Amino acid sequence: MQRGGFVNQGDVKGPVLIIGTGLIGTSIALGLRALGFSVYLDDPSPTTLALTVDMGAGLAWDSSAPMPELVIVAAPPDVCAQQVTDALQRFPDAIVTDVASVKQAIADDVCQSGSDSKRYVGSHPMAGRARSGAAFADKDLFYGRPWVIVPTEQSTQEAVMIVRNLAIDLGAVPTQMDAHDHDTAVAYVSHVPQLVSSLLAARLLGAPSHALSLAGQGLRDTTRIAQSDPRLWTAIVAGNAGPIAAILHDLEDDLADAVERLEQYSQGSQVGAIGVISDIVAAGNRGVSRIPGKHGQAQRSWAEIEVLVPDRPGELGRLFTELGQAEVNIEDLTLEHAAGKKYGLARVQIDPASILTATEELEKRGWRVISVGESK
Repeated sequence: MQRGGFVNQGDVKGPVLIIGTGLIGTSIALGLRALGFSVYLDDPSPTTLALTVDMGAGLAWDSSAPMPELVIVAAPPDVCAQQVTDALQRFPDAIVTDVASVKQAIADDVCQSGSDSKRYVGSHPMAGRARSGAAFADKDLFYGRPWVIVPTEQSTQEAVMIVRNLAIDLGAVPTQMDAHDHDTAVAYVSHVPQLVSSLLAARLLGAPSHALSLAGQGLRDTTRIAQSDPRLWTAIVAGNAGPIAAILHDLEDDLADAVERLEQYSQGSQVGAIGVISDIVAAGNRGVSRIPGKHGQAQRSWAEIEVLVPDRPGELGRLFTELGQAEVNIEDLTLEHAAGKKYGLARVQIDPASILTATEELEKRGWRVISVGESK
């Protein structure tokens, strides 16, 4: 059988059991099946389990299946610790990991359960989609993404290496943290952004229709993740309430200051009342600059070309192909659809040294270049 990185220390020779067949669990299963691993699946929902089996992600687990050497619990945070504890008891020779997005509460419960927690290692693949469920799973979901390995003080080195190799097998980039640092980190980069996006999108419920008809890419960018599953995110936020609340308190202070200054300005105050807006935007610029760019490097300035793309099959692919033929590498891309129009606006970010070549080659091939400028 073709094998992946479960070699070296702590080689896994037997089947992998995945408990929970939502987006993450099914994506892991599809990735492992593509590598030739024997994968079994378990889920409390028979319908969800049947769908995942039909997708070719593995076989349904039953008592006749061979005992797994690795169990991956892909359950929501509020039930994850119990699932991990049950797995440690049911499969006394297996390494057990979970892939929930909070770690401290789960690790505490597992270590205090009386189970053989030295075989447990928490982990968290930093990948996902706005929509959950097996139907949206992808074997390449984790490619190039961070996968946080979160051992407890009781975890054996063999168990840590097996979970680390799991991440590598699936194309992820493993990094190790303790549970407290992990939960604080994801509060900043995942959990608070989700809540802020949802709060902003909720304000649209009271917006007049004519206002929404003017919506552009800025609104779509900032509300994209507001489509997430409310049940899943309730469990995630509840499991990481402390770090999230601390950041939201700071955000609350910033908002209160902005509201107070804006009200002063609206009432005629001209001294220092509006400068807070400039400070907010400038601080945002500095914050964004800290987000790692391509390949984890520091962000840099790219040139940006705006190109009209007809809303027809193959047109975006043709744009990519023709830029490639001109030896222009695309660093990033956003696509904005114009309401009621049969075209979109592609914002293509490239190396500034290629800007003249890209503009000339696109126009030569009949593309309508709208503007050229700088972008972060």
